[in-house]
Amino acid sequence: MDRIAITGGAPLNGAIAIGGAKNACLALMPAALLTDEPLTLTNAPRLADIATMRALLESLGCEVAALNEGRALAIGAERIASRLAHYDIVRKMRASILVLGPLLAREGAAVVSLPGGCAIGARPVDIHLSGLEALGATLELRDGYVHAEAPGGLKGARVTFRIVSVGATENLMMAATLAKGTTELVNAAKEPEIVDLARCLRAMGARIQGEGTDTITIEGVDRLHGATHRVIADRIEMGTYMIAPAIAGGAVEIVGGDRALVGAMIEALEEAGVRVEDTERGFSVRREGDALKAMRFATAPFPGFPTDLQAQMMSLLTQAEGESVVSETIFENRFMHVPELARMGADITVHGGEARVRGRARLRGAPVMASDLRASAGLILAALAAEGETVISRVYHLDRGYERVEAKLAACGARIERLKD
Repeated sequence: MDRIAITGGAPLNGAIAIGGAKNACLALMPAALLTDEPLTLTNAPRLADIATMRALLESLGCEVAALNEGRALAIGAERIASRLAHYDIVRKMRASILVLGPLLAREGAAVVSLPGGCAIGARPVDIHLSGLEALGATLELRDGYVHAEAPGGLKGARVTFRIVSVGATENLMMAATLAKGTTELVNAAKEPEIVDLARCLRAMGARIQGEGTDTITIEGVDRLHGATHRVIADRIEMGTYMIAPAIAGGAVEIVGGDRALVGAMIEALEEAGVRVEDTERGFSVRREGDALKAMRFATAPFPGFPTDLQAQMMSLLTQAEGESVVSETIFENRFMHVPELARMGADITVHGGEARVRGRARLRGAPVMASDLRASAGLILAALAAEGETVISRVYHLDRGYERVEAKLAACGARIERLKD
């Protein structure tokens, strides 16, 4: 199992290019199941989760070709050979549930294992299932699988999500494109990945409006066709690398940076004393003055502060002057990185969904373990500011969502290397 070793104390200077959005691509790939014509996705990230989704689609009978050194994916679902999404693949990643809606819409039946992925809370799939039932599907949970049928096809309906769910919004959007009649999704997620999926589906012939608001309307059509679509930039990768020069010192240009995607992140960084300036290629980030400022923030659905950047921001706040307060409102149990930061010298206490970070901690290198994807990124950032060497194990979590992280940081001056066991 690979590990990453970092010797802290080196300022970062240079440029980091942002890749395609993992979370967008994981929803776009299953959209190929809705048509018998090829769907080509450009600006695709080369990540472990993308490989898992590719394997899942291939198990269903899709032909998936990687083009341009893996930067583009051509997905053909001319014939769906299987309606079974098996546990062996689905257990690796929660986004696997996103094949359920497209399979049900096109084939009238699907059997999908309950998903796996990062252990950061319940993240229930019942929101997906109740939405599909509202469209006329018959569902049964049996032996760890969702057995879904809609032999007469799905029918448009008004679906009100009890809580905002990005995955459920995506699943229902895809399912509704081929449903009879009009579907209205109320309390829908507004994330940029939702907007990106809607644009792709529209390019395939779907009739969708309202994406980016809390009400999305889909008028079903008889069939969709192939298309070519460019995946949006990854706002979580963007935010992660914005924090790197803020915690380590120096100045880094984020190539492909887009303020519209990370507005809440920029506001938080500026409040903490970090300067973000626009450039021709994106924006540059550097710490303003010697000391960072304590602050408080709460995670929230877009356009609020993303939960997927909470761990990284917490690492930064260990170096701020005063006490910061972090409130996690999206997932329970998403402070699993705190004990590992404490091993490095961080002073953090957790009470329920709130963490108090007492800043100006003198971080020291230590052996630490990644508990999930974003926690692993938080540990890397903390290690950049720590004295001595930090060795992070279980970095397979990191590889699910960050491409060549050690190469990108090393190019800016970080003393970082991957250790092969």
